[in-house]
Amino acid sequence: MAHDHAHHHHHHAHGHAAYLPLALAATLLYAAVEAGAGWWAGSLALLSDAGHMLTDALALAIAASAAWAARRPPTARLSFGLQRIEILAALGNAGFMLAVILGIAWSAIDRLLHPTAVHGLAVTAVAVVGLLVNLGVAWLLAHGEETLNSRAALLHVLGDLAGSVAALASGLVIQFTGWTPADPLLSLLICALILFSTLRLAREAVHALLEGVPAGLSLEEVGRRMAAVDGVVSVHDLHIWSLSSRRAALSAHVVVRDLAAWPRILAALVELLREDFDIGHATLQPEPFRPVLYAIDEPAGPRSKP
Repeated sequence: MAHDHAHHHHHHAHGHAAYLPLALAATLLYAAVEAGAGWWAGSLALLSDAGHMLTDALALAIAASAAWAARRPPTARLSFGLQRIEILAALGNAGFMLAVILGIAWSAIDRLLHPTAVHGLAVTAVAVVGLLVNLGVAWLLAHGEETLNSRAALLHVLGDLAGSVAALASGLVIQFTGWTPADPLLSLLICALILFSTLRLAREAVHALLEGVPAGLSLEEVGRRMAAVDGVVSVHDLHIWSLSSRRAALSAHVVVRDLAAWPRILAALVELLREDFDIGHATLQPEPFRPVLYAIDEPAGPRSKP
């Protein structure tokens, strides 16, 4: 049987790709300021946040490179292009983030065991500036298109935003009470908050790489709707997976009553998949209905109809 391919390409703005270099520059500049202030003030919260921002800079650089590479055209060796590099970048950034969390947690525990003096006023002042910088960078990234890659970059920045809040709270507590354990304790709290989002992002990236059904789509529901199209007897060997964060693909064998009607059926299936499920890449193979064969070998299932 010949395979019929139906493609529908969505055109997306690449706003976040333009914002990424600006976000990268702002992150690097403030990380240098925060590292110097943290060293002078003896604040683990500031030093941890500065280290976190340096990892964010790398994350943003990876995200920007992946966004650029994903737009490269297909080649003879890579027929889908480099669309999935964004998913790989997201998974890499999630792994990188886990390493950062472990490093900060280790330093915080060490600081609890071996307390040192902290300049609360300096910590507070630098944390306020960091909070404003991170709010600006997060706003830039949030106004681009949403992909796993951009979400990974935004996750790093939101982690920094939380780190700035922790540093600010730490500075205020130390300034007004002199209780230095607030510095490492707040660092541990932020680690716990970031860990949840990081693990969720990593799970989604692994699911996409394993060619799992994209979130929001049901294999059974798509199969039932396809089988309900006029002229279709049943659908089998149905697979749905992610080509990238923005693009889903589908392949299936479609049993039809009359092969002569296949062009009409194909058009109806393509429109159904595109309009109702936002699946823009479908590979559909028609098969003629043989009553005796299907009665013996393929009894009616949830996606079949008489």
